[in-house]
Amino acid sequence: MLWGVLAMKTVKLNFTIAEDIAEALRARVGARRRSSFVAGAIRDKLNRLEQDELRRTLVEGYLARREEDVAVNEEWENPTLEGWG
Repeated sequence: MLWGVLAMKTVKLNFTIAEDIAEALRARVGARRRSSFVAGAIRDKLNRLEQDELRRTLVEGYLARREEDVAVNEEWENPTLEGWG
């Protein structure tokens, strides 16, 4: 599921991040916008992870069917080219 930008219930989380990341966040994002900023960053990362997983699944499927696809293409090559010469 791709994470959309909808008004949803919120929960309070407590986690630890590196000090340099926390300092950069404080320097660039106002105090009242940090939760939204972090939620957006997490949403973006989750979307990328989901897309990566989908891409891997598609590649695995292609590789699993590659030999069958080659055989079908070879079977239809001559009938497809008939009349072109």
